[in-house]
Amino acid sequence: MTFQITPDNTQNKSALLEYFRELANEKLSEIRREIGNKNYQKITPHINKAINKTKNDFLHTIIETGNQNNWNDQDKLSSLLFTTYCAHVVMLDLRHEVWPYEYMAFSRRIGELWEDFVRLPFLYPPKAAELTSFVPPLFSEVRKNLKKDIEEYIDTLSISQEQKYELINYYEKVWVLVDSGEISLELDFHAIIRGKRFNIDFKSGFGSNEKGNTNRLLMVATIYCNLEDEYSNILLVRAKENLNNNYFRILRKSHVWNAYCGDEAYTEIRNLTTFDIQTWINSSIDWQNDLLNTTVSDFQQSNLMGYLQW
Repeated sequence: MTFQITPDNTQNKSALLEYFRELANEKLSEIRREIGNKNYQKITPHINKAINKTKNDFLHTIIETGNQNNWNDQDKLSSLLFTTYCAHVVMLDLRHEVWPYEYMAFSRRIGELWEDFVRLPFLYPPKAAELTSFVPPLFSEVRKNLKKDIEEYIDTLSISQEQKYELINYYEKVWVLVDSGEISLELDFHAIIRGKRFNIDFKSGFGSNEKGNTNRLLMVATIYCNLEDEYSNILLVRAKENLNNNYFRILRKSHVWNAYCGDEAYTEIRNLTTFDIQTWINSSIDWQNDLLNTTVSDFQQSNLMGYLQW
């Protein structure tokens, strides 16, 4: 089966879903012949890899075709979103068929898929967004520069050399307490948007197991706020506020994060990228009817459909 890429692939949803399903089922049959039916934990990564490869090939072709045929930015991005969504539908269906989802695995997987989806307007922004990504600084370099500044400041103090050494020693001990080695300053996306630096983190939702991640986010954002360059730290969360744990509210009330959830997260994505992703979602995404009936029935019985409220 072949599929023709057009500026408005949303008109061909059933055809693209069928294309991905045929490909995935062929790959599943091939994998089962090689490793058997029972080893579902080994089967699913191979299926996801095959679907992702096809999806990425499609995305590459869409970008090339769009550039060659002068598609406008909105059509190009719409086609990228549509292809990604269809791939996600089939991945969820097939993963559930091979290895039925339970709560923790499903919530984690939706987090990955939602981030993959909403990153697209940042990765392929309309020209009006004036958005370019950048590589964040290494923590080792940040620490080195901070130490240099502290040592220079201590050296100006009217105290003995021995006291200066002691202050530097205490400073080093604090860093040991903070972290024994390296802290990753990586967040999900770093960009210069209309001349300002932004660090952006995407999250499906905050549950009761997010204490460690919340502390990490607070530490990383605090470090960015203390760098010489001016950064704005943005947290974008899929779930609405009443569905998030108190950890989200801690981040929202902090002075180092600008945190948005639910509809306001989509509004912020539009503000940053100039693409109205929420309107696109409302008009193009229909998990209830695009997933297989058996998948929807199982998700409803397990109370998992709430994670698909995008």
